[in-house]
Amino acid sequence: MPLTLAHAQAIIREGLAHGRATAMLPLTMVVLDARAVVIASACEDGSSRGRFDVARGKANGALAFNRNSRKLAEMAKDYSHFLSAAGPLVGGLVPVAGGVIIRDAANAVIGAVGVSGDNSDNDEACAIAGIKAAGLAADGG
Repeated sequence: MPLTLAHAQAIIREGLAHGRATAMLPLTMVVLDARAVVIASACEDGSSRGRFDVARGKANGALAFNRNSRKLAEMAKDYSHFLSAAGPLVGGLVPVAGGVIIRDAANAVIGAVGVSGDNSDNDEACAIAGIKAAGLAADGG
């Protein structure tokens, strides 16, 4: 099952709602399909200029290595040179929590969502909340 625009919009709507319900700082969310193409994005009022690129980098890194960006952060402890070199090759990556793989009912990777704006744990929580609310599986945390 491909990731649809309706899925992406639901992920963003519910992810941002989670952020507002928990009084997070202004957020930016980017949803990528399995090809790493932006399907939808949103920047809340007050979200700083660089947040889109950070959110996209979290999602893109997750897709490039088929693991959420929290796991990439753990990997960076032992393989920092590798990730530094690989980042430009894969189109950018941000190895901190907030980039979450999206899976369908058959457990296939159909995309990723990246969130930036609050601390990385909160960013990740918004991504997971949005993915689950859209009826998909979040491969994060």
